Amino acid sequence: MGKVRSVEYDAGVKTKYIQESNGQLTINNSQDVNPLLKRNKALYNHDSGYISGAKEMKRVASIPPLILSIWAKEYNGTNNWFQLPKKYSKKNNEN
Repeated sequence: MGKVRSVEYDAGVKTKYIQESNGQLTINNSQDVNPLLKRNKALYNHDSGYISGAKEMKRVASIPPLILSIWAKEYNGTNNWFQLPKKYSKKNNEN
């Protein structure tokens, strides 16, 4: 393993920049998701998990920022979360 050159923290994501012995730079991202999971569970159980008294919408979960970044990189090659494809598009529903 190489020498850690820098460590940054942003929105709960820890980024390490590691200089390898062969000259390559390795970027390692990590995040402690336990607080987010605890919050998701608390919100899911609060008021039976419904957002409004009319019970039209139910809370499911919040997605950790690191997971959104990974999905965005896989699907569109950038960190832009808003360009992630919709799970069900018109094209998929036509079949």
